[in-house]
Amino acid sequence: MSTQPRRIAILGGGVGAMTAAFWLTNREGWQNDYQIDVYQMGWRLGGKGASGRNAERAERIEEHGLHIWFGFYDNAFQLMQQAYGELGRPPGSPLATWDEAFKKHRLVCLTEAIDDAWRVWSILTPLLPGEPGAPRDVASIGAAHAGLLERVSGWVDEWALVAGRPMGGVNASTVMAGDVALSDPSVIAATASDLAALDADASAPIYADTILALLKWLQEKLHEAGAWLQAFGLWFDDVRRLYLCLDLALAVGIGMLADDVLGKGFEAINHVDFCDWLASHGAQPASVRSAPVMGFYDLVFAYRDGDAERPEIEAGTMLRGMLKVGLGYRGAIMYKMQAGMGDVVFAPLHELLERRGVRFHYFHKLLALQPDADGKLVQQVALQEQVSLRDGIASYQPLKDVKGLPCWPSAPLYEQLEPAQADLLKRSDANLECHWSDWPQCYEQAFQRPLPLKVLQRGVDFDDIVFGLSVGSLPVVAPALLERSPALRDCSDHVKAVATQAYQVWTRRDLTGLGWQCAVADGEEPVLSGFTEPFDTWASMNQLLCRETWPPGDEPLGVSYFCNAFAVRDYPDSDHHDFPERCAEQVKASAIHQLDHDIRALWTHVGAGGFDWNWLVDPENGEGVARFNRQYWRANVDPSERYVQSLVNTSNYRLRADQSGFANLFLAGDWLKTGLDAGCVEAAVMGGMQASRAISGFPATIQGESGW
Repeated sequence: MSTQPRRIAILGGGVGAMTAAFWLTNREGWQNDYQIDVYQMGWRLGGKGASGRNAERAERIEEHGLHIWFGFYDNAFQLMQQAYGELGRPPGSPLATWDEAFKKHRLVCLTEAIDDAWRVWSILTPLLPGEPGAPRDVASIGAAHAGLLERVSGWVDEWALVAGRPMGGVNASTVMAGDVALSDPSVIAATASDLAALDADASAPIYADTILALLKWLQEKLHEAGAWLQAFGLWFDDVRRLYLCLDLALAVGIGMLADDVLGKGFEAINHVDFCDWLASHGAQPASVRSAPVMGFYDLVFAYRDGDAERPEIEAGTMLRGMLKVGLGYRGAIMYKMQAGMGDVVFAPLHELLERRGVRFHYFHKLLALQPDADGKLVQQVALQEQVSLRDGIASYQPLKDVKGLPCWPSAPLYEQLEPAQADLLKRSDANLECHWSDWPQCYEQAFQRPLPLKVLQRGVDFDDIVFGLSVGSLPVVAPALLERSPALRDCSDHVKAVATQAYQVWTRRDLTGLGWQCAVADGEEPVLSGFTEPFDTWASMNQLLCRETWPPGDEPLGVSYFCNAFAVRDYPDSDHHDFPERCAEQVKASAIHQLDHDIRALWTHVGAGGFDWNWLVDPENGEGVARFNRQYWRANVDPSERYVQSLVNTSNYRLRADQSGFANLFLAGDWLKTGLDAGCVEAAVMGGMQASRAISGFPATIQGESGW
């Protein structure tokens, strides 16, 4: 007697959704237990991480923003390592293995506005043993604190060399007050070297109290020394930057002990913004708003409503993330993908999951989820069928070959669509991935009928649902569920998602030709943060040019990505079809302004008269600023594209995958309670793993779920 496998409908195609699909199918015989169908709006997977290849512009890579993986992403790299291993691309083919697809990156750059001028702070981070994704021993928050104290010890030793050396004919140690110990290398080295040893048993009150007293003493002496150095004109960049690092590290070390973060966890300080928390534990104002701190705010788009004047993030969530980034990585601090994120991440996952037997249904836009009469189960899923496939095509095949690499196109593959609909779609230039798209109206006007509606029924089409859309989509597609589940409603109300913006420019000059002054050997190119608004983050992504198909003579010598949060407080109803275009025009204007007025701080060959637009690659050979029209920019305002934030006191409203309030609705994504509680690829992977575990029991463990 055969038994019907449990039918699982996965809604959405982002990292969380695909991770859930991967783990649900990651064992022999899974088909005996499950039938898995993925429903995706538009023609591609990816969510916030989607990318596309523009066939009209040399198959160039067009991203939703800047995507770089961190070396602490253990679960995400484990996913990629297993996926590439099972996919088994032939040796010698493009990006055949995970470590060909992800390359180590060490150079981190910050910008500082000093005396009305921008200065670049370049940091070449060390390589560490191991590789991300490999199992590691479960570490404690105390171990993280000990690692921080070891870093303090090294910086104190360095301070003795930097601040105590002869500078301008004056030796700092000769002008400091007699008891300013930071000018005495032997005293400081001895004190600092004891800190980590004492922290080996930091749970013991006597040791915690001793360490706290030592840290406060060091902080007092640091502040005294800093005042003396400034007073005697010795406040050079290397001294000032080391001072900032020490001041911040000491405030963190003090705060973790004073607020018992080691015992209570990072959540104990989530009621306060990170900058305010640093200040409350003695960090100086200049340190609190320094480049290292604000660079992290930029990294996670930590600005309420996208407003650069309103930085905000939970202290505990930010602190955990900073410690993981700086102390918890293996191999390199960052890893740069060697093609678009769609090519490197979502194309292999699509190929693998389809090979395993997962069924993909593209061009299905989620409209609504409806509960049953008792409000305990999801009963219906309403989907809009956006386009029909050509006769004879059973399922849409979304990938295209670009120089031997399977990739996602930046537009649907029209030859697979019903010809009349494909023609209308091209002529109307409608965006099938947009909440505000006028495609339904165009379709109805042309064919005198509305787009078809597909309603999935519980017990017929699905038994369980994995909701893989962003938290920003809940009010749009699940208002009926929010009415029945207080926990889901609270999560939707408090866990916010912010719009972002991005642009890319392809240049006829390389970094040296642009005037970048901080080039580093071994192929390292800048990943930079803390720059001018509204685009405070820049990365040179020249490693991607070899994946594109520029004709001989027109090849760019460089490509740069810029991104930041995008300020939107109120989103209009879906019938305001011009809203995305108005936002995109704002992004374009801001990008042109930055290139013409601000970029010379980084690209010093830009003259005082403004940006030389002839530096931009333009196949149409436009004149002046018109050449920017053939670059790429976007405003990520759609509910599924917005970046999940961790505003003050909101992580306690996050839910685990099995806490939707409906017995057959499982959540996936970076907006869940994962142990990271922040918007990033790693958290999204962890959310997808939670969803799979809640349904199937696999995977049994998730690295980092304990909160460290």
